Amino acid sequence: MLDTSARLLRLLALLQARRCWSGAELAERLAVTPRTVRRDVERLRSLGYPVRASAGAAGGYTLGAGAALPPLLLDDDEALAVVLGLRLSAVGAVSGMEEAALRALAKLDPLLPLRLRARMRGLHAAMVPLGTAAPAVDAERLTALAGACRDARCIAFGYLDREGRRSEREAEPHALVCADARWYLLAWDRGRGDWRTFRADRIAGRVAEGARFLPRPVPGGDPGAYVWRAVSSDPYRLRARIVLHAPLARMAERIPPLAGRLQALDDARCLLETGAQSAHLLATYVAALDVAFEVLEPPELALRLRALGERLLGAAARA
Repeated sequence: MLDTSARLLRLLALLQARRCWSGAELAERLAVTPRTVRRDVERLRSLGYPVRASAGAAGGYTLGAGAALPPLLLDDDEALAVVLGLRLSAVGAVSGMEEAALRALAKLDPLLPLRLRARMRGLHAAMVPLGTAAPAVDAERLTALAGACRDARCIAFGYLDREGRRSEREAEPHALVCADARWYLLAWDRGRGDWRTFRADRIAGRVAEGARFLPRPVPGGDPGAYVWRAVSSDPYRLRARIVLHAPLARMAERIPPLAGRLQALDDARCLLETGAQSAHLLATYVAALDVAFEVLEPPELALRLRALGERLLGAAARA
């Protein structure tokens, strides 16, 4: 006979596996008396699990919805299905679920037995996803980075810049942020003594974990906002602030997060913070938005827009 703790876990697993069980069925499965089943049900209730009982020939025990999610006890196939679904979501298969899927994967993946890890690798290798605009990132690497963020452990890794040149980095990882199907690691770079945003697809080789560190406060307090600024405007020579005469919701559908940061000013206007390597590129991009706007900065953008407008008016007159 199972001891009480093991029997309670087994009882919880049975209640999760099927909607309703009779007391006799549970007693047979657990090799105990119906009286023991009733006592075990009371123990589960005392732990906060809402086990409902109904009388009569069609009655039995049912596990209801409670205030908190109980521990899920999964068999091998169920565990594989959950991990596979989380990995697909973490790399952008389900829009808006990437970061939540990665957090769940970081909790579940280390618990997989070795036999399930081997089966998971086989399943993952057999899948051939259709092409995507974003660079592919290995789910195991994302899981390792998420675990290092969660556990506040230093990491060492190789990093490739835009030209493919490699440098060795040691960093304190704080957050993983997904934007436009790309993953970014926000970390304190120990070698450079400053915050850095690393594209996960440019991390090369093995990510080695080191000692624990005391997390620092992220500038502004919002990792997502910091990464958006870092990848949408900060890297460019020219940074612009433009008032768009259109509601925020409308412009958010047309301007992806990596193209700029939007902030509502009122019901009819929003502020766009963006950047580019030249005023010409900025002028072309803003004009293509097809809404009225005002340039707050930089001054050279206004001059470029005037030149572009005169050229377009001339072309229209000649047409």
